[in-house]
Formats: sequence, structure tokens, C-alpha cells
Amino acid sequence: MKMKIYVRERMKVREGAKQPMFRIVAVTGGNIQIELTHFRKFEIEEIAKDVGAELIYFEEIPDDDKKKH
Repeated sequence: MKMKIYVRERMKVREGAKQPMFRIVAVTGGNIQIELTHFRKFEIEEIAKDVGAELIYFEEIPDDDKKKH
């Protein structure tokens, strides 16, 4: 089974902010140790390349489609 890394954009990053924009949500099919909570896209791509993993980016859900609790 090929390793997969699931990623989504962070919710609380402002436009133009020089902060990492992504979070790793899950890793399947392998075992890696992750130290950070926020990543830049090139960092995630480099990790995936080094461990031979496929990257899967989740699309943002529009506000109208989110369940209100």
C-alpha cells in the first residue's frame, strides 16, 4: 500500500501573511514522525517526495455547505 499524506489549507491565515498555509491531516500506509503543525506547500511536497508518498489536498468546503451546530 502506497503512503498517502492528506493535507488541507489552514483556516486562520490572513491574505498576505507570511505564515505556513497548510496542515497535515492524516498519513496512511506508512510510519513517519511529524514535528510541526503548520507547513508551507514546498515543505510538504519535499517530505512526500523523500518518503515516496502521494499528496492529497482537501478542498475547502463553502460556508453554505457547512453544517451549523
